[in-house]
Amino acid sequence: MKIRTSVAAAGAAVVLAGAGAILLPAVASAHSTTHTLKFTAVQLKQANFSKTSGGSAEQDVNSAGKTIGFDVIHFQFNPKTNSGSINVALSTNGGILYGALKASTGPVIKGTVTGGTGTFKGATGTIVGKQLNKAGTKTAVTITYSS
Repeated sequence: MKIRTSVAAAGAAVVLAGAGAILLPAVASAHSTTHTLKFTAVQLKQANFSKTSGGSAEQDVNSAGKTIGFDVIHFQFNPKTNSGSINVALSTNGGILYGALKASTGPVIKGTVTGGTGTFKGATGTIVGKQLNKAGTKTAVTITYSS
């Protein structure tokens, strides 16, 4: 149960993103440019759908504590192999950013940006989440992407 909680928090996502950095995608030009989104994902609610899957909703805040978006994640975990997968969707200024991560029991989780809508259409890149508390309910997230 604790593993699923920490995996869910780390997946925030996702996502899918510091102060002012969230505004960059909305004003980016049409050519491929690299953007970095940094935020803290704070878990609002989690539910286990089965012994091996669940979901979580998180509020995403910048370094000043201002809400810059929300994300939802779905995770599946195999306790026999100690592995799993996480899908995340971050809703923020400019659209929705999608990502996929590999579940981990450690404090750092990594994944890829898989696309999105609006400003994030066709986005690719990386996602790194680092747990900030033992409960796994606060995660520092860095997303680097190109569109």
